[in-house]
Amino acid sequence: MSSIIAASQSFNPILPSTNELIYSVLSFGILFFFLAKFAYPPIKVMMANRTAKIQGDLDAASNARTDAERTLAEYREQLNEAKKEAARIVEEARHTAEVLRRDLLAKAEEEAVELRARNEEALRIERERVASELRAEMASLSLEIAEKVIKAEIDKGAASLLVDQFINEIEAARP
Repeated sequence: MSSIIAASQSFNPILPSTNELIYSVLSFGILFFFLAKFAYPPIKVMMANRTAKIQGDLDAASNARTDAERTLAEYREQLNEAKKEAARIVEEARHTAEVLRRDLLAKAEEEAVELRARNEEALRIERERVASELRAEMASLSLEIAEKVIKAEIDKGAASLLVDQFINEIEAARP
């Protein structure tokens, strides 16, 4: 046992000596006091300022995000309104085009009816003119034939009356 006691009293390189331990604890206490008195308050203020700045930045970012989301919602609403307005304008243009098409079609039909009526009137007038010319030519030919047949000159007024009466009888007999 004496060897164990002797071994325990021998020098241990891991454990510091008692004097070193006292000086170390005393130095640490003094250093801690000065750090706590002079260094810790500015560090604490700096950390509080940094925390406040970070919190302010987070709040500003949150506000910016909220504003951006609100602005995005407004833009989307405006876009939807613009799409609705565009659809309304397109529908209105379609309706206007349909009304215009109907009006143009009605005008074209009216013009066609009017053109037919004018053409029929012109055709009727032309028929009457041709019939009148034909009557005059037939009267003239009839007189010439009658002159040749009778070999004498007939009163033209009486002959013309006679020919007109004859032509009217022919027209009355025609269906």
